Amino acid sequence: MKAKLSQFNYNLPKKLIAKYPSKERDESRLMVVNRKTGKIEHKLFKDLLDYFEEDDCFIFNNTKVFPARMYGRKEKTGAKIEVFLLRELNKEAKLWDVLVDPARKIRVGNKLYFNDEDGNEKLVAEVVDNTTSRGRTIRFYFEDDDEEFRKILYSLGNTPLPKYINRPAEEIDAERYQTVFAKEVGAVAAPTAGLHFSERLMKQINIKGIHTPEVTLHVGLGTFRDIDVEDLSKHKMDAEYFYVPEKASTLVNKAKKDRKKVCAIGTTSMRAIESAVSADSYLKQAEGWTNLFIYPPYDFHIANCMVTNLHLPKTSLMIMISAFGGYDLIMEAYEEAVKEEYRFFSYGDAMLIL
Repeated sequence: MKAKLSQFNYNLPKKLIAKYPSKERDESRLMVVNRKTGKIEHKLFKDLLDYFEEDDCFIFNNTKVFPARMYGRKEKTGAKIEVFLLRELNKEAKLWDVLVDPARKIRVGNKLYFNDEDGNEKLVAEVVDNTTSRGRTIRFYFEDDDEEFRKILYSLGNTPLPKYINRPAEEIDAERYQTVFAKEVGAVAAPTAGLHFSERLMKQINIKGIHTPEVTLHVGLGTFRDIDVEDLSKHKMDAEYFYVPEKASTLVNKAKKDRKKVCAIGTTSMRAIESAVSADSYLKQAEGWTNLFIYPPYDFHIANCMVTNLHLPKTSLMIMISAFGGYDLIMEAYEEAVKEEYRFFSYGDAMLIL
């Protein structure tokens, strides 16, 4: 069967889109989907460990979200503009790939001014290139050292909540739109399956003897980009930086050889490990850029279970979990999630696919 985009649609009432996180990270709901039996269970996220034993593996994505959404003013007119930092192109030259809104007003040569809350000018940038209809390359003018520049840049930024949350970032988001194990700065969106893990749950994982190898995949906006082709084989993913250290591959491969559960925590962890598969189908140390798009049918090599959130219709994320869980079972699970009024998307509830 050739996978088509229209197969991955479902009806979601807007009221089920979570605008805020659950009160406690590990007290969101957890739908458990068993691929062998087709059974669907309804639990709380803190019940996750009931399904795992000593020497199993949770593969975490340790990427850290930076405050990528900035608001500035255009020279002369003073028009307010949004600048969304995507990635740094050149550290020394302070060149960044960004998205701008409204794009039609931002042209090459325009200067952009960024002030603090008191109205003091903190940074100035110049638009040096057009990359896409909304994409620009900008250069920040800043003479002092890089550490000071970064400190100011991040102080001016806001937590980059996805647009569908449909509210401005608040104080709570700085903490909750970040995993407790985040280390490597570089993501413009959180690896949301990881948001459910609390400090308390991480301690329980450790006590139970479950291994927690970490990989890095810096989540970009391309993960959420609309797919505009019906034939999924024609869709091209934006490349994202990933790193699988030797320590992670050693732990994962031992668990795999011992026939233990190897659980990818989120679609980003899954993409990272599937981008680092050796010739004999084990995990290898790797670093680079991946544009891997996983859609059915797909032969997964490393993980035999995964934790994931409930995703937007017709997105690469939903398509991947359908490849992993089986199309019919995942569509049934989503129908059940809507019926049971689970909370959806980044701040929503979770699913464990066994």
